[in-house]
Amino acid sequence: MSLDGALDRRKDTHSATLTGAGNGNGNGALTTAIPSYSTHRLRLNPNTDHKPDSYEDLQLEFSPLLFSSLEHYLPPTLLNVSRESKVQYMREILLRYSPEGERTRVHGLQARHASLNKFSELHLLVISPAKQFLIDLLSILTGSEAQRIPTEDYIKLPGVDVSNSVLKINSLTDFLQLVLGGEPLHRELYTMHAANFFVPSFLKAVNECTEESFRSIMTEPSPGVFAFEMLQPHFCELLLAEVENFEKWVHETKFRIMRPNTMNKHGAVLDDFGLETMLDKLMEDFVRPMSRVFFPEVGGSTLDSHHGFVVEYGLDRDVDLGFHVDDSEVTINVCLGKQFSGGELFFRGIRCEKHVNTETQSEEIFDYSHVPGRAVLHRGRHRHGARATTSGHRINLLLWCRSSVFRELRKYQKDFSSWCGECQREKKERQRLSITTTKLELLKREGEAAKEAAS
Repeated sequence: MSLDGALDRRKDTHSATLTGAGNGNGNGALTTAIPSYSTHRLRLNPNTDHKPDSYEDLQLEFSPLLFSSLEHYLPPTLLNVSRESKVQYMREILLRYSPEGERTRVHGLQARHASLNKFSELHLLVISPAKQFLIDLLSILTGSEAQRIPTEDYIKLPGVDVSNSVLKINSLTDFLQLVLGGEPLHRELYTMHAANFFVPSFLKAVNECTEESFRSIMTEPSPGVFAFEMLQPHFCELLLAEVENFEKWVHETKFRIMRPNTMNKHGAVLDDFGLETMLDKLMEDFVRPMSRVFFPEVGGSTLDSHHGFVVEYGLDRDVDLGFHVDDSEVTINVCLGKQFSGGELFFRGIRCEKHVNTETQSEEIFDYSHVPGRAVLHRGRHRHGARATTSGHRINLLLWCRSSVFRELRKYQKDFSSWCGECQREKKERQRLSITTTKLELLKREGEAAKEAAS
C-alpha cells in the first residue's frame, strides 16, 4: 500500500460525488456529500520554502515534530489556513494510517510484525524527496527514535537490525511495503508498459493523436460519450489479480483503507497500493490527448491530477450505483471483467452545479453496456449511474482526471453553455425571446410609421 497514495488523497475525492435516487430514471435529486479533510491531497514533494507552525504547546497523540514535518507536504491551499485546521487535517491522516491504539510511545508495528522484532538495527537508504518525513513517520509508527546519520544518507533506527544490509526506498510506496509487509503480486503493473497494456488500435490512434485517428477507433453513441477498445485481456487479468491480492492483504492485516468514494462500499483506491505513477502516465500520455480533442471546454488539455480506483459489483458487493456526477473534468471507465449480467451505465445529460437537478431531456437518455477491456470516456459532469448487476461479478477501473486550471477559472464563470445542456437551453431561450422581442418592436415601429404616413 502506498502511503503517498493513501495520504495523498485528492482534494474533494469524496465531496463532489453527488448521490440521489438510484432508480435509474435519471431525475432523482442529487446532493453533495460533506467534505472531509481526509479527502485532500498531500504534495509528493515538500515545500522547502515554507516555514511550518510549532505544535509543541498542543496536547496531541503524535509528536509535535511530526506535524511540523508533515506540514511541508500540505496542499498549497492549506498552507496558510489556521493552525487548528492544519492539525485537524494532519491528525485525520495519521489516525487513519497508524495502527489502532498505537501512538507515540507504543511499539505498534514491532508488535504486529514479528519479522521486525528479531532485529536490533535498521538502516534505510532514503533517496525519495520525502526523506525527513519518512524518518519522522517511521519513528512514530514504531515508537522508536529514528536518527539521520550525518555522514550518510540513510536512517538509523535503534532496536531493529537487518543483518547490516541497506534497503533502498525509492518512494513512500516502498516504505509502507517494507514496514507493513504488503508486497505487489505483479510488479510489471507499477510502471507504464503501453505495448503490454493496450490494444494496438488504441496505441496507433494515440500515436497519431488527431481527431480523425481517435474517431477511427471510437463510437459516439450519445453526444459526449465515447466508447472504444482499450485494454488487453492479459492486463485486465493481472490487474484483477493485483486487486484481489491487495484485498487479501487488507483482510489479513485488518488494515483500514479508504473506499473509492462515498457511494461505493467495495473496491479500492489504486494509488493506495503503489499504482499512482502508472496512472499518472495513463492520464498524461493517453487520456489527456483524447480530452484535448473532445473536451477542451472543461480543461481537457490541462488535466494535471487524478483519482484512480476500482469498483466491484455483484450480489456480495455493491449492487448498483445511484444517479450522480463525478468529481472530475473527464472520466475514463474501463471494464476489467469478470462474468456478469446487468450493470449498464445510464447517462442523463451534462449539467453544471446550478443545474445538476434539472429534468432530463429525451435526447439525453442513453444506456451503455459494459464489455471487458472496452472503455467509455465522458465528462465528469455528465450525469450517470449504474443499474443493478444481476448476476456474477463486475470490476471496473476508473480514472477521474482533473484540471486545476479549469477549476480556478470556473470560480469566476457564470455561463457554462459551452458544455452544460441546461445552460445551452436557457441561452437558446433567451436568444429566442430576444429575437421575438426585436421583431415585435420592429412591427410596432412599422405600424406607427404607417399611421403617421396615412395622417
